[in-house]
Amino acid sequence: MISTPTSLEQTCVNVIRGLAMDAVQKAKSGHPGMPMGAAAMAFALWTRHLRHAPNQPSWIDRDRFVLSAGHGSMLLYSLLYLTGYGMTLEDLEEFRQWDSKTPGHPENGLTPGVEMATGPLGQGLSTAVGMALAEAWLSAKYNRPGHSVVDHRTFVIASDGDLMEGVTQEASSLAGHWGLGKLIVLYDDNQITIDGSTSLAFSEDVEARYRALGWGVWRCDGMSIEAVDKCLQLALDDVDKPSLIMCRTTIGFGSPNKAGKSSSHGSPLGAEEVLIAKAALGMPDTEFWVDSEALKEYRKAVDLGKELTDGWEARVLAYEQEFPELAKEFKQAVTGELGTQWHQGLQSFQEAGATRDQSHAIIGNLANTIPNLLSGCADLAESVKTLIPGEQAFSRSAPTGRNIAYGIREHAMAAIVNGMTLHGGLKPFGGTFLVFSDYCKPSLRLAALMHCPSIFLFSHDSIGLGEDGPTHQPVEHLFSLRAVPNFNVMRPADGNELASCWKIALESKTSPSAIVLSRQKLPILTPSLPTKHPAEKGAYVLREASGNQPKVVLIATGSEVSLAVAASEKLEAEGTPTRVVSMPSCFLFDRQPDSYRRSVLPAEILSVSIEAGSTCGWHKYADVCIGLDRFGASAPAETLFDKFGFTVDNVVDVVCRALSSN
Repeated sequence: MISTPTSLEQTCVNVIRGLAMDAVQKAKSGHPGMPMGAAAMAFALWTRHLRHAPNQPSWIDRDRFVLSAGHGSMLLYSLLYLTGYGMTLEDLEEFRQWDSKTPGHPENGLTPGVEMATGPLGQGLSTAVGMALAEAWLSAKYNRPGHSVVDHRTFVIASDGDLMEGVTQEASSLAGHWGLGKLIVLYDDNQITIDGSTSLAFSEDVEARYRALGWGVWRCDGMSIEAVDKCLQLALDDVDKPSLIMCRTTIGFGSPNKAGKSSSHGSPLGAEEVLIAKAALGMPDTEFWVDSEALKEYRKAVDLGKELTDGWEARVLAYEQEFPELAKEFKQAVTGELGTQWHQGLQSFQEAGATRDQSHAIIGNLANTIPNLLSGCADLAESVKTLIPGEQAFSRSAPTGRNIAYGIREHAMAAIVNGMTLHGGLKPFGGTFLVFSDYCKPSLRLAALMHCPSIFLFSHDSIGLGEDGPTHQPVEHLFSLRAVPNFNVMRPADGNELASCWKIALESKTSPSAIVLSRQKLPILTPSLPTKHPAEKGAYVLREASGNQPKVVLIATGSEVSLAVAASEKLEAEGTPTRVVSMPSCFLFDRQPDSYRRSVLPAEILSVSIEAGSTCGWHKYADVCIGLDRFGASAPAETLFDKFGFTVDNVVDVVCRALSSN
């Protein structure tokens, strides 16, 4: 029998357990075991160490808290309600219901105090590495002796499942390499997953692994507030490396029949077991019970938060007086503004070039006008052309370096870019080959779900990369990414469309962007209007048919736009009036008014799409699709385009056959 709590702090912990049991039971779904086991460590962190402001949840210098074990969302929701983030008991009672603030897994932007959407295991911890990196860069960039305007920590609660996922290995390796000493992970080491004991598939020495990665590691009884508190203080004092606190806990603690078992992981305890567990914990059987004294204890966070923000605002005021220009730049960064001069970096182009090279020129120019622009690449910086000229690589010894070397870690790179973007104060982007976007995909999807405007550069966009062959030639990737809701994929036809794509990506507030770049040179075809380019509408008439009365519309993206133009010239010469539409972004085009979309692609006129990739998805826009519904091959690019039918003669032949069959 579990002893009845005798202290206010123990009552505070049990309140979390009770709320988790009740919410999951009422919803008839959820994960009660994790919040019940992790309640003590969460209490120790949130009441003794976390510096936050419930009345100002977006305060830039708050400590970040990420519940990487997002399935235990009732732990976070309970804490947010108890500490005064504007949530109500009714919100907890609506757990997992339509239009509630308490969805099955946490979602930023929906629930005040939630930093990011978690649930896909490994994403929370990996994204938190980006948040810690952002703090390290901003503090090194803007703090001055006697003037600390950026000084906060990033805390994570992670599960066994988080540490099994490969992305956390990538991200943890980077965190150790970079020495992110303000990153502290509480590992909820309960040794249980959905299928049972972790021993079924997990027997490695986690402590030895993390020490080898350059982390400080501590072990403690995760059921003891004092033990967790002590380790947290040790971790906070160890500022030279990130910290992992291995907290041995009991999943479903308090449940006499399900504690320590997988049956408490992903299912309600059952009404009878909830009552038994509450009795065992010394709690009344009242649903959604909150002890009044416990609530007062938690709500101290409101006044403490005001003290913290008032103190910070006073420090910023003193900072402004001594460093006015730096303070102006700092404020611009943390508010997400780009200033008034940044458009100067969006140059026009008059000569043919590979869009990866033209993007590199734009990056160099933008870096001169956007001081918080950070580049990054997964060991392909020379190929994707991501490096900011004249800047160092970010490192322990160069914490304001603007080029981030991720090594061969695409998945972690994407998560870390998300973390920096969510943190605020930076404009980061990450790059790799388009074919390796597969390795980034979970983080790209999550960026879209979180309305996180991260920027990704994907080069080597088609069979046009040539001899490297089908392993490196993306075929299905463009529409795989286009299929993600709220994800803007842009494949520019030339340098001028590219400049417009960069503008769109940098100005985006709620959608991530992927700018897809060519290896081969592309001719200049589109207007030199980087700040008012028609590409901002997603698709536009690049060349109108003779007499403005087309019989066919050719729709193309990227390198195939020049093919469409050449084919239109031959069709026109043969007496077929042909319109050419450049469609760099299906995402943006779909958001235009119906009248505009119909004016570009009239339903009554034959339309033919041309893209060196899968035709999947193109039937939404075109009657006939010219594409590549098979893997590529190893050969020079010119040979591949010829063999796979991306030629003027084949396009003309396809159009003529389609017209004759109508």
